[in-house]
Amino acid sequence: MQARCLFHVKLPCMRRIDLIEPFRVMQLLERAKELEAAGRKIIHMEIGEPDFPTPASVIESARQQLATGDNFYTPSTGNPDLQQALSIWYQQEYGVDVAADRILITPGTSGAFSLIYSVLLEAGESVLLSDPGYPCQRNFIRLAGGEPINVPVGPETRYHLSTALLEENWRQGTRAAVIINPSNPTGTLIKDSAMSAIAETCRNHGAYLISDEIYHGLTYGTKARCALEFDQDAIIVNGFSKRWAMTGWRIGWIIVPETLIDACRRVMQNIFIAAPTLSQYAAITALTAHDAVENMRCAYDERRRYLLSELPGMGFDIVVEPQGAFYIYTNVSRITHDARRFCWQLLDEVGVALTPGEDFGAYKADEHVRFSYATGLDDIREGIRRIKKFLL
Repeated sequence: MQARCLFHVKLPCMRRIDLIEPFRVMQLLERAKELEAAGRKIIHMEIGEPDFPTPASVIESARQQLATGDNFYTPSTGNPDLQQALSIWYQQEYGVDVAADRILITPGTSGAFSLIYSVLLEAGESVLLSDPGYPCQRNFIRLAGGEPINVPVGPETRYHLSTALLEENWRQGTRAAVIINPSNPTGTLIKDSAMSAIAETCRNHGAYLISDEIYHGLTYGTKARCALEFDQDAIIVNGFSKRWAMTGWRIGWIIVPETLIDACRRVMQNIFIAAPTLSQYAAITALTAHDAVENMRCAYDERRRYLLSELPGMGFDIVVEPQGAFYIYTNVSRITHDARRFCWQLLDEVGVALTPGEDFGAYKADEHVRFSYATGLDDIREGIRRIKKFLL
């Protein structure tokens, strides 16, 4: 009998990398750079990168450290002097006691999120996120094999998660919920009562509250509270990029419960080795650069108030006034029903770069754009003049 030849047919499947979305604002930035290379003046209100220089004292401390020649690896979890300095800083800034060994130094907050999701998630487990929210969060989770659950949020919760939304979207295998406070893209702060309730909900489900606090220190008329004030086991992610204008130094930190320190250390030893040594020394000095930080904060607030006074009359509706970060998330329904097309038209026709809502999620994305005021007030005024002319 003739043998039958069996073929193994491989069915198409979605690979993890296929789920990674582009950071669309970077595509907009690339187009803006092309236009600038062609000689056009572009007003940048799309990128969340401080336009201020790193404080002079920080640069000088880095220069002095570089001259010593001691720029080799630190321990994987960080320079002990920086860990201790941050422990003291948390007591002074928030009145909370954090053991220095719980503070792990990472290559920026991106490194911190990659670390914690690698430690927390098994394949198919999920994390609850606000939609709109910081877009890279979804991809950090997917790269770790997890599933991001995007929860639509609106002005009724100040664009933050709430206990009711958590309970509605919780599923078996949910390991954490993420709060971004102040929010990116909305600049709004979560209420204390909501933070307390969310922390309790996470505890009741045996899951973690992860608080992204990268914009702490950049608030106006109020102060953001650390999630550790509500839950000593909350996971805190923060860094030096925004408040201290140190984006390119790639230095951040994460605070984890004692039970996660060993797992995090093992991942860090293998993936990061250590955060940049020179940046760690500079960060110690940054924690004392109070005057420079306050000057930046005041300048941001002036820009924020200018935009709040101008935008509503142009058709950009601000449903909840932002109290932090350097963003204003506006509803553009009175202007357009296609925010993405609107942003690209603005860039190509009048040279103003804004970020469309689609970069931050799917919920009512076509109705929103984000203004970043991490650019000089003169440029912001010129951008507003150009937009007014475009809308005529």
